[in-house]
Amino acid sequence: CAASRQATCGAACIPVPWLCDGEQQCPDGTDEQCGCECCSVPSVCGAKKVQCPGTHHCIPHWELCDRHQDCEDGWDEEGCPQQPCLPGQWQCRNRVCIMADWKCNGIDDCGDSSDEDVCAPCPPGMVRCDEGKCILESLMCNDEDDCLDGTDEPSTCGELYAAARHYLRGWGEGEQRSRPTSFCSARVDIGSGDLYWLAFLHLSCPRTHVPCRDGTECVAQEYVCDGEKDCVDGSDEDGCAQLCDTPGSHEYPCGLGTCLNASLVCDGQQDCADGSDEGRNCSVPCQRSCARLCYPSPKGPLCWCDPGYQLAEDGLSCTDIDECTELGEGVCSQTCLNAPGSYSCGCLPGYLLEPDGHVCKLTGPEPMLLVAVQSEVLSYGLRSGHEEVLLTTDKNRVVFSLDYDLVERKIFWMDLATESIRWQDLNSGKKGTLVKGVRSDCIAVDWLGRNLYWTDGAAGQVLASRLGAAWRGTPEYTVVMDGDLDRPHSLVLQPLAGLLYWSEVGSHPRLMEATMDGSRRHVLLAQELGWPTALALDLPTWRIFWLDEKLGTVGSARLDGTSVKVLHLRWVRSPFAAAVCEGQLYWSDRKPWSVQQVDKASGKNRTVVLKRRGQPHGLQVPIWGSPEPCCTNGCAKSNGGCAQLCLPNP
Repeated sequence: CAASRQATCGAACIPVPWLCDGEQQCPDGTDEQCGCECCSVPSVCGAKKVQCPGTHHCIPHWELCDRHQDCEDGWDEEGCPQQPCLPGQWQCRNRVCIMADWKCNGIDDCGDSSDEDVCAPCPPGMVRCDEGKCILESLMCNDEDDCLDGTDEPSTCGELYAAARHYLRGWGEGEQRSRPTSFCSARVDIGSGDLYWLAFLHLSCPRTHVPCRDGTECVAQEYVCDGEKDCVDGSDEDGCAQLCDTPGSHEYPCGLGTCLNASLVCDGQQDCADGSDEGRNCSVPCQRSCARLCYPSPKGPLCWCDPGYQLAEDGLSCTDIDECTELGEGVCSQTCLNAPGSYSCGCLPGYLLEPDGHVCKLTGPEPMLLVAVQSEVLSYGLRSGHEEVLLTTDKNRVVFSLDYDLVERKIFWMDLATESIRWQDLNSGKKGTLVKGVRSDCIAVDWLGRNLYWTDGAAGQVLASRLGAAWRGTPEYTVVMDGDLDRPHSLVLQPLAGLLYWSEVGSHPRLMEATMDGSRRHVLLAQELGWPTALALDLPTWRIFWLDEKLGTVGSARLDGTSVKVLHLRWVRSPFAAAVCEGQLYWSDRKPWSVQQVDKASGKNRTVVLKRRGQPHGLQVPIWGSPEPCCTNGCAKSNGGCAQLCLPNP
């Protein structure tokens, strides 16, 4: 047998990860006699990598003491020196120390080219950490180490704010007082920590965001004039008086940014603070041929329409407002039906409309969040907050990606230590192994077609196996897609439509769609992506959501790739998996060891749902899919007439 990769099993050989995995492979059971050398987990890493103790996980030498936990128990960061290089030096990825001035000089001084890899310019509005990563400029001096080496939080941060306040006060007293202070900002040099000034320079914001007036932060365009102050200075809600003139509104804009009911205009009393609702042409009689209503105003008589209607271009007649279009997708949480002068919201089967007439809630049992934390799978009640441990594996193993079979109530998960996909029946407690000899970042269950899919980023493949397959010593799976996949990562399924979606995090990140047999592949989205590491489908609204670890964003788009929305949220740090339920987006984040939620439409109201000792990984909210389109999964009946594996092609 190959000593580094295989172990003797009678007259045959088995892969080393199968030793002590809880299932007997050798006829004499020697592969499970773990009271001997088996317990110390034999080395499988070779000369160029090191092995995390007690596991089969291998990491490169340069990941030791790189201030990032690569072994699940953090062994690779234990006992590391606080300052691995001398002052004036820079540490390469391979831990070699070179002079800091040698970076970006066009010469590979490190030997692994890491001193030259960090030289590409960061996107606008971002700065590069000393270790090479690009972060948003707004994350500088925010009291959180967003750079692994902490260079975004230099000791001069306190001096920066004090100096900035002093400078801006003095500047406002001089000749240039008329210039808005938002044109001046202070910065810290991320390499030296020195203060410097960028005079008359706007804060650089992503194109989906706008700067606050004080120049200290950016907010999403959707947050402007939404009734909530998201900028510290409240400037995102200033100048919103024009909202009084929204179609069908019976409000008149006062001069100071407030709205007044049209019936109070020209009534002889000053109701606007500036008196702009009285005087001038208020006495001119209403003699216009208005289709509905006529009100006097300081500008002269104006025609008005009943609620749900708006003035036509002639300024006299009224036309119906299509609220479902004018008010956007957020007007109803699921379906919207326009009617003359009004509209109504509706819900899909399995949901009930709340008394507010806009929000749909799930009927039936309380929706549960399933989340993997280290060696456990927990359930968390999204209404009650009740926590329960559903299954526990060996403490030396990590439950990685997971999914749930709605039909047989089984949890499937990826076990990296044994390179296998396992399952447990929640009704009987019975456990088993679906397939061995695989490594995957993400698995997904087709509960209707009775298959399980997974991605293999290293091999650039998407693979599948029957849910009912039983491990008999030889793999029983098929390669669904291969060839031109660039590091496929997250994977989500739409069983009722026979479709699958996946993200690619290689040199050209993108979101992809295909039928479940791997045909009819096409690019869903290929812009504004960095590392889309977590995907989730929201079938009631026909949208796909993603979280981007590199850009720190939450994005969503319709399933045809249109209506793209991207929000930059500073608490998106290292997302692993995501799920959508009702109006909330949930995700597991490995860096702060927590499961968090935000409003799926606005990104607001962030809440830490779950925080336990250990990194969270897989996460799911088991919900039956939308019934439309209905039953296009050809494998749903009699396995599609196939003797073994059936892959849907709707």
